[in-house]
Amino acid sequence: MGETSLMTISMIVYMAVVIGIGVYFAKRANENSENYFIGGRSLGPWVAAMSAEASDMSGWLLMGLPGVAYWFGLSDAMWTAIGLALGTYVNWLIVAKRLRNYSHIAGDAITVPDYFSNRFKEKQKFIMLIASLFIIIFFTVYAASCFVTVGKLFNSLFGLKYQYMMISGALFVIIYTFLGGFLAESVSDFMQGIVMIIALSMIVLLGVNAAGGLDAVIENVKSIPGFFEFFGISQPTVVDGVQQTGAVGEPLFGSAQPYGLLTVVSTMSWGLGYFGVPQVLLRFMAIREASEIKKARRIATTWCVISLFAAVFIGLIGRTLYPSELLTQSNSESIFILMSSNLLPPLLAGFAMAGILAATISSSDSYLLIAASAVSKNIYQGIMKKDATDKEVMKISRITLIAITIVGVLIALDENSVIFNVVSFAWAGFGATFGPIMLFSLFWKRTTRGGAIAGMLTGGIMVFIWNLFIKPLGGIFGIYELMPAFVLSCIAIIIVSLITKEPSKEIQKEFDLAKQS
Repeated sequence: MGETSLMTISMIVYMAVVIGIGVYFAKRANENSENYFIGGRSLGPWVAAMSAEASDMSGWLLMGLPGVAYWFGLSDAMWTAIGLALGTYVNWLIVAKRLRNYSHIAGDAITVPDYFSNRFKEKQKFIMLIASLFIIIFFTVYAASCFVTVGKLFNSLFGLKYQYMMISGALFVIIYTFLGGFLAESVSDFMQGIVMIIALSMIVLLGVNAAGGLDAVIENVKSIPGFFEFFGISQPTVVDGVQQTGAVGEPLFGSAQPYGLLTVVSTMSWGLGYFGVPQVLLRFMAIREASEIKKARRIATTWCVISLFAAVFIGLIGRTLYPSELLTQSNSESIFILMSSNLLPPLLAGFAMAGILAATISSSDSYLLIAASAVSKNIYQGIMKKDATDKEVMKISRITLIAITIVGVLIALDENSVIFNVVSFAWAGFGATFGPIMLFSLFWKRTTRGGAIAGMLTGGIMVFIWNLFIKPLGGIFGIYELMPAFVLSCIAIIIVSLITKEPSKEIQKEFDLAKQS
């Protein structure tokens, strides 16, 4: 039996297990919308921690981040990893317990828009509407990044047409999401988290060995200008997006460019995104007991640190082993696939590939599920038809799933899409729209409904303005859009809250109760 056949068999077995999880939880998930969207607040610390990180990282960790390290060298990827590791720890430390308790106290909210609306005792559900619309926009982009990952995976492995494979992955996601809801994707994400960290660690060890040891890897990457520097960045010599090669086939690089302090701070601001990403915040709301959060924090942070830094080093090792195999930035995101195929036995390589596929599918399932809840639970039942039955809510959620998947597929049709860039935009959107108001709602009693609206609109809109119009100017304006949008959102919340009437005694009393619990 050929290597490709063995890899295919192991991938099919792995995916069958993932589908089995969906089928197992299908009955419980479809009992009511609370079980479907938040699992009845029943997650233990291991599942909460691992599913939060796996659904957040997804195929981006296995393809996007190693691709950045392979293409640009250490600095950009490493500062991103440091920012994300710090963000993970701080988010679990200061947000998790307070949000778990406050979301329960504030009308037993089961979605992030629910929590914001209940927190400010809205009669006219304007906060809920704004939050839901931004969730739909940015999660559609997130889902598209997952479809790109699936398309690239099968295109790299089997040479099958990218668009066909991407659409097939999207169809699989829809079926899987219909089946099991939040519990299924949380439990399967737990399994994904274990597979991802094992696969990353194995590829690092095998890659270092194949390259002739750690010293050989370091010596090689140091020979590339700016490649192994914290405050410099390499510049591949490209023509029409393709890196050029020398007389003996070696990849060509120009002079290293500086990687200044402002760029470092900008890149580390990826960590700010954690305060606003619904797929992580939802795990905080769904954890079984607040007392289990400390254990979950340790698990999540350990997993995150090991996985992030392994992903970065895979990119560096890959440039040593396969210096001229991947000559476009888009193709560079296949370095994990290339190393897995060449360094692992076929059956194990198949499981590693299935890990990418399953993590991507399960993550896109999470994104679609939250977006569907924003439409069905928050907009349809919360605003349009308040007496809607649970059956109607579930029906609307499934129609929404199909609609968002179609839009995500259209976004993902371009096979030259760079996963890292697609994810970074959506991540900035969530971080700037929801991060500041999440922190202020939990920790500043004086925050008002007007401040919340101003903060969300300022953050969300500024991500688009900065990315499309200001960032292209370059120089000091070339920073990651999350940082300026996050800061401006904070300023808007403070100013508008101070000039509007202070919250009612009911809101302040509830704030104090959440603080004490």
